[in-house]
Amino acid sequence: MKIADDGEILTRGELVTHGYWANEAETARTIKDGWLHTGDIGHLDQKGRILITDRKKDMVVNDKGDNVSPQKIQSMLTLRPEIAQAMVAGDRRPYIVALIVPDEEWTMEWAEANNAPTDIASLVKVPEYRAAMRDAIDRVNAQISVIERIRQFTFADEPFTIENEEMTPSLKIRRHKLTERYGERLGSLYRH
Repeated sequence: MKIADDGEILTRGELVTHGYWANEAETARTIKDGWLHTGDIGHLDQKGRILITDRKKDMVVNDKGDNVSPQKIQSMLTLRPEIAQAMVAGDRRPYIVALIVPDEEWTMEWAEANNAPTDIASLVKVPEYRAAMRDAIDRVNAQISVIERIRQFTFADEPFTIENEEMTPSLKIRRHKLTERYGERLGSLYRH
């Protein structure tokens, strides 16, 4: 096992497949110089254990060629009490942006404490609410590298669910569906 320069986990040995049945093209794509390219991104911890952090296909590569792990940033965002769900984007762009689903319970408490409307559609237009969300994002930004930092954000219209096809049955976000639905909104974050 070894980690490639781009962070991909590579493996080889007698228990690793020698290729795909009757599919030479896929075999050539995934097995190079005897190494199986797993498609997983990760690293070794201090004890030599493999830590898988992302899927290579999900990596965001900014306009300068830097690799950014969206899973890491999204996980950090959703650890904040203000944020229920998040998706970050920025492939071939100068910086990272985020699509945020506010936490409903936190939002209701904030609205009551600030005599603000309780529906999300109205709240996202309230400058103080946006500032509170910006503060949550900035607390995450303080813990990550400059290239990973979220510069702009926007709000989703509703939570990501299996029913609206924005999550898989295993509760992973479906980036392509979210990009289809919110692509124009996310793109507008680069015009500021």
